[in-house]
Amino acid sequence: MTTVEKIERDIRELPASDLRRLREWFVQYDAGLWDRQIEEDAAQGKLESFAAEAVEEHQAGSAGEI
Repeated sequence: MTTVEKIERDIRELPASDLRRLREWFVQYDAGLWDRQIEEDAAQGKLESFAAEAVEEHQAGSAGEI
């Protein structure tokens, strides 16, 4: 049994209150990972092309509403 399979099995056995706590924790944990990845990508210039494209669309009047 792999580690992931064991975790999946253990999660299925959690009481509802613990599952709710795990879900809340995981959402925060995953969001933190995502934030760090975006910060790293920005620091490395990986988002520059997206920013330039957005500015071009705005200047051309073709940018849509969010």
